[in-house]
Amino acid sequence: MEDRIAAYLAGKLAGAEEVRVSHLYRIPGGASRETWMFKATWREGGERRANEFILRKDPPASLLESNRETEYAYYRAFANSKVPVPAMRWIEHDASHLDGSFFIMDRIGEIESNTRRLQEPAWDAARPNIARHMYEILAAIHAFDWRTPALLEVSEAPEPGECWKRELDTWEAVVDANELSPQPIVRAGIRWLRRNPPPPPPRVTVVHGDYRVGNILYHRDGTIRAVVDWEMAHLGDPIEDLAWGFMKDWEWARDGRKGGIIAERDAIATYEAASGTAVDRDALRWWSVFSNVKAQGIWLTGTKSFQEGRTDELILPMVSYTLINAEDEALLESLGRAG
Repeated sequence: MEDRIAAYLAGKLAGAEEVRVSHLYRIPGGASRETWMFKATWREGGERRANEFILRKDPPASLLESNRETEYAYYRAFANSKVPVPAMRWIEHDASHLDGSFFIMDRIGEIESNTRRLQEPAWDAARPNIARHMYEILAAIHAFDWRTPALLEVSEAPEPGECWKRELDTWEAVVDANELSPQPIVRAGIRWLRRNPPPPPPRVTVVHGDYRVGNILYHRDGTIRAVVDWEMAHLGDPIEDLAWGFMKDWEWARDGRKGGIIAERDAIATYEAASGTAVDRDALRWWSVFSNVKAQGIWLTGTKSFQEGRTDELILPMVSYTLINAEDEALLESLGRAG
């Protein structure tokens, strides 16, 4: 694979000769696309050059069916904005190069992304700053002007009052397509969501779709160097991002702190101060129930992919075994809070 990547880069790096790829390593954890890191060296203009890259490749099957063009477009849209993202290099639709479509971006060095690392005592001083920065960046995502040809080409903007219905229709269809046995708790959640639509947002914004500690690259100085994994990005209700990040699934410290780093009230206060908008608690309650339905749709997708033999990635049955029952419990709890 190193030789095949080197051959690809040789055709993309202008004036490059003697392209070499080394230190190829698949980053564990991500289950929507294969994520690889590698180092490339080449000669250009008589000088030796080097750079580290990240390659995101479509797998045979995954937890999530998503569009690489959408993810790539959102990365490109936020370049040089208040939202830190890695620099994009190339997107490739021809699967013959690496037995699958992919895109390549620059690797950001000297960062951490491990969700549990932030719980360690060595990060006590940096943790509050990272938590504050995380919700300031979320406010910047939601303030971004998405009315650009590049984003409108990959995302359709709903009317404010239709945001909830479009997302619920999408994820109910995912459950329909992937359940291997009846899902009575998810169905109860969907019925409640349809009977109790949320208040519409004041405006439609970019929604990251998977905004949580696991998708930020953070530094020991307390800053966030990048927001990654934009494969579920779309236009919709900004409260969707808040609710998703508040899920019990991501309470890594098991002490009620969201993402293992911040109390919900503090996250909301930080977001409200940065965005200049108040968080509607009724909308947050609805999107919290929705988040459990959406998450269950993701876990069921991974389960079916493995059961049908379309992948041998062991993270998919592991997620099925550990999270599907837990998600049902979380959904029942969120329905109880919703009244």
